[in-house]
Amino acid sequence: MNPFPRTSRIVASLALALASLPTLAETLCLRGAIVHTVSGPSLTNSGVLIRDGRIVAVGNDALFASADRTVDLPGLHLFPGLIAPTSILGLIEVDSVRATRDTTEVGDFTPDVPAWIAVNPESELIPVARANGYTHAQSIPLGGIVSGQSALIRLDGWTIEDLAENRAAALHLFWPSHSIDTTPKHLSGNPEKWKSPEDQVRDREKRLKEIDEFFHQAEAYARARRAAGLGDAPSLAAEAGAGRPIPTVATNGFTLVPAWEAMLPLLSGSQPLFLHADETAQIRAGIEWALRRKYRPVLAGGRDAARLAPFLSSNQVPVIFEHVFTQPTRDTDPYDVHYSAPARLHVAGVTVALGEGTDRFGASNIRNIPYAGAQAVAFGLSRQEAWRGLTLHPARLLGVAHRLGSIEPGKDATLIAVTGDILDVRATVQHMWIAGRQISLESRHTRLHEKYRNRPRPNP
Repeated sequence: MNPFPRTSRIVASLALALASLPTLAETLCLRGAIVHTVSGPSLTNSGVLIRDGRIVAVGNDALFASADRTVDLPGLHLFPGLIAPTSILGLIEVDSVRATRDTTEVGDFTPDVPAWIAVNPESELIPVARANGYTHAQSIPLGGIVSGQSALIRLDGWTIEDLAENRAAALHLFWPSHSIDTTPKHLSGNPEKWKSPEDQVRDREKRLKEIDEFFHQAEAYARARRAAGLGDAPSLAAEAGAGRPIPTVATNGFTLVPAWEAMLPLLSGSQPLFLHADETAQIRAGIEWALRRKYRPVLAGGRDAARLAPFLSSNQVPVIFEHVFTQPTRDTDPYDVHYSAPARLHVAGVTVALGEGTDRFGASNIRNIPYAGAQAVAFGLSRQEAWRGLTLHPARLLGVAHRLGSIEPGKDATLIAVTGDILDVRATVQHMWIAGRQISLESRHTRLHEKYRNRPRPNP
């Protein structure tokens, strides 16, 4: 009998865990694939050399002989890992079960709410997204007008700290709708909540004034902070992101307010403002407001963005388009108004990333975003630009293009090997590496597939 059974089990578990960790000094060669660099040309029968989790060389056979290990990928297509912008992945599991929804905060103005801390690393939807090539996602908080700080999460890790690559990727502003419901009260589905067109306009104007006042106060706080000699001191958000204790009062007696502290990266220009809007008038009003204040707006949603393509292009406003498969909203719209929107935006000079959005099935449908890209290609968008809309463009909008989004020397070895074009619904992801470490592609779907494929069958 072992006198230290518990100790033995712990030692064995540690040994197994250590064995599963990557050898950082190992040099890995992925050889024989069709390498889609995304930022440049595609290379046939080429390879990628990886060292310490980073790409060392692409397509240079002379360097591959130095690899410690080689993985042959004949006929497979190598892409950078896909990035899902404006998602609620990790914040929701089953929409109809309230206990699994952690997407929404109470209050209209909550800029200090961080989404990363609510992400569930054990979500079954994370491996489902991984299975179709997604290595990263932007998880955003919902609720109110200024909903808080989104996070860029890595789709692999044990804890929320492992997953969070950028804990404050962007601030989110949901611009009030400019549409007016003209349905008479006697025809309304909910007469108790019916409002006249005049009341609806007044409500919208009130919300717009509240937004202005909130941002005026934030800017006044930033000026007072600088006047107190704290202009160079890190914000509370930066302190929290670095894992340091968060003070409530600065050393010189200046009171630190978490809500205003969370606004400082946006006000300094180091953080983008993701402005969520879909209607033509709503988009124009929100973008013009952000530009007047000299913020860096990114339009999210953008259902009618193609109608304003010249305006968005001239102001260098990128778009995260979430409506490729949305039905036309106007009787006068052609059937392909949203299928062709990414192409029309691109032709006008607008940067277009592709997303799924935050509706009730947004997290589970992330795996289908590449097919929105395929539909856009069928209606005029170039294949190369569709690839960029899934990889490089989201990386640029989230400030991580120096590490992710393309296959280039110096970037993270975050790659997927696919049996065909990632836009092809018939293609399957065979391998995935995140920062040089190979990731399992098992998911609830694959487990159920194996379970029922091997079910007992009655004798004939």
